[in-house]
Amino acid sequence: MAGSEHWTREELAAWLRLVETPGVGRQSARRLLAACGSPQAIFEASPALWRSLLGPAAAQAMGQPPEGFDRLLECTWRWLQEGEGRFRHLLVLGDADYPAALLQTADPPVALYAQGRLDRLALPSLAIVGSRNPTAQGAETARQFAADLSAAGVVVVSGLAAGIDGAAHEGALTGSGGTVAVLGTGLDHIYPRRHLDLARRIPDAGLLLSEFSLGTSPVAAHFPQRNRIIAGLSAGTLVVEAAVASGSLITARMALEAGREVFAIPGSIHSPQSRGCHALIKQGAKLVEQTQDILDELFLLPRHARPVRGGSVRSRPGVADPATEATTQADDLFPASAPAQSPGSGTAAPADEGPILQALGWSPASLEVLQVRTGQSASELNIRLLELELSGEVARLPGQLFQRLPRA
Repeated sequence: MAGSEHWTREELAAWLRLVETPGVGRQSARRLLAACGSPQAIFEASPALWRSLLGPAAAQAMGQPPEGFDRLLECTWRWLQEGEGRFRHLLVLGDADYPAALLQTADPPVALYAQGRLDRLALPSLAIVGSRNPTAQGAETARQFAADLSAAGVVVVSGLAAGIDGAAHEGALTGSGGTVAVLGTGLDHIYPRRHLDLARRIPDAGLLLSEFSLGTSPVAAHFPQRNRIIAGLSAGTLVVEAAVASGSLITARMALEAGREVFAIPGSIHSPQSRGCHALIKQGAKLVEQTQDILDELFLLPRHARPVRGGSVRSRPGVADPATEATTQADDLFPASAPAQSPGSGTAAPADEGPILQALGWSPASLEVLQVRTGQSASELNIRLLELELSGEVARLPGQLFQRLPRA
């Protein structure tokens, strides 16, 4: 079942009640469906069957609709009907349109809210994730890799978060592959709010996706759950920039657990935002220098169909190029756990780091590039860059390039 034209209100009510009943998680819901065949049959079954499959507490909760259920049902029914020209769907286990890749994972969602083009779910896809506070270079790299992959017909999957996620979605919208944004909120609660315009543009060339019911606000515990869907939808996950303890590494671990490839882009040894990627590479993730590396590894497309326009780390001066030998077993690739990120969290820039150092990141940049990144005039930048040179924080390189230096 998909849009409202395929649902009766009674069918919708049964599915929503199944996934919203307190104490009945995804695993329990799948167990009930396997035993009874449909949500309607589940709620027609005896309490004795519920107790045998769920235990007494959850079986008791099954006896009546959860609090606020009538309001949720009405809201969801209206949402499915009032698409405003942008198709809205509720995909459930057993649907022909349900993402086949998720069925191959250990914990597929029971239901998914979707808005946009369902055909994106049938195309080859790659997840791009990374820091919510990337360097300017990192954001540009994510955008260019996503644009090149999308131009080659690959769907870019990410989480609509600030930073690398947003840059990846923006880049993917320029190509034929488009993008899938997996939210950690209901589809009617876009988070962060700065991506409201981006979220409005995505359904025209891609898809918004969430397992959380309408009205669900940002909750920290939801984002790791969202990450398993990002990893499960994709043939592989590319980490662009990440600190060692970050949600991006959680996504990478989930990709590995789902049997998918993990890729990482190297960066400066001085940048905290590169340390997570370097840790992945040391432990067996595939080092990526250009988009072609991913296309060769995963999609085996003919070379004439691979328009790589410059999504390459090697083409950008000053980025480290470590030759890492991946000898570690995949099971040892990631730490057993990483702290969950609160909504909007990430590795922030130091409080005393000014806008020019932030704009420089850890790769050399020209005066013209810094003008674009900071919005300052050439004369203002020259004065400030000279001050940073004298303080030992910036070095002037041949070719009128500027390089940030590590602090002692």
